[in-house]
Amino acid sequence: MFMQFVRFYICALVACLLTGCYHRGQQTPDAWDLTKQQLDSISFSTTHHYTQNYNFVVTAPQLQLSDALPDYAFDTMYIDRGERIVVADICTLPTDSIDSVWVKVARDQAVQGWLRESELLAGVSPDDPISQFIDLFSDIHLLVFMAFCVLVGGAYAMHRLERRQAYLVHFRDINSPYPTALCLLVAISATLYASIQLFGAESWRHYYFHPSLNPFALPWHLGLFVASVWAAIITALAAVEDTFRQLKSTADAVLYLGGLLSVCAVNYVVFSIFTLYYVGYLLLAVYIVFAVIRYFSNRRSHYLCGRCGTPIQTEGRCPHCGAINTKDN
Repeated sequence: MFMQFVRFYICALVACLLTGCYHRGQQTPDAWDLTKQQLDSISFSTTHHYTQNYNFVVTAPQLQLSDALPDYAFDTMYIDRGERIVVADICTLPTDSIDSVWVKVARDQAVQGWLRESELLAGVSPDDPISQFIDLFSDIHLLVFMAFCVLVGGAYAMHRLERRQAYLVHFRDINSPYPTALCLLVAISATLYASIQLFGAESWRHYYFHPSLNPFALPWHLGLFVASVWAAIITALAAVEDTFRQLKSTADAVLYLGGLLSVCAVNYVVFSIFTLYYVGYLLLAVYIVFAVIRYFSNRRSHYLCGRCGTPIQTEGRCPHCGAINTKDN
């Protein structure tokens, strides 16, 4: 089983190496040939991570635009949620005490205007599904709500599974390395994500505006995080396949996968939050030791099925043929 686990990850790594693409980016002309406006645009893009012709999607109920810069504005226009806009121009107003950067955005030729950068960024998301996915999982209110629901739901689900003597990762596990590996990968990915927020906030901000799913085209810490997410997805598929292969009853397989999903959700919430307070690193070390010990203790088979002769871990239903095994039998 261990060699099968190793072979699986070697194949997955080779597949990533063969399919990963490298984006060289746009060729920039020699700096001596650039105009002052182009140099200013490059400088702004370096610090703000977007520039002219960048596309956004409006996420606020409305964006309020002025038809001109504040000193000359006469009319106000509105852009509604869900509409797409493009950055048409950027201007710096040192006299503005609230925000010196003003951005001109356009929905179309008829609707375009100016607003402060702080107001813009608070009400838009980059027009990219990865960035919008990041927005969804970075919402602090959603995270707190998820934490409450996951902890309550996960505790209830584990209680019910224990009462029914159902299979449950870490406690009454099936003889497969993938569920344990998936839980560990989710915990590691959540810890990496929170660590980037702590120690590499600016690089994460750049990734937010220019996301990529190719770990080889990113800085090492971002590439490591994206690679861990890919590994979790691949391992999840393997866990689902192995669960249905070992548990012949569809109800048992679905129940086990539901418990696995609850454990992964708890791991995501706990390690995402506690790592921000530096406690997550100690929790991760303890959890890794706990998960590895439980995996090797659970995979020992103490009984043989009375019908098919397959080694099983505990009395009860055989995961291969479905026979009920007890000492009386």
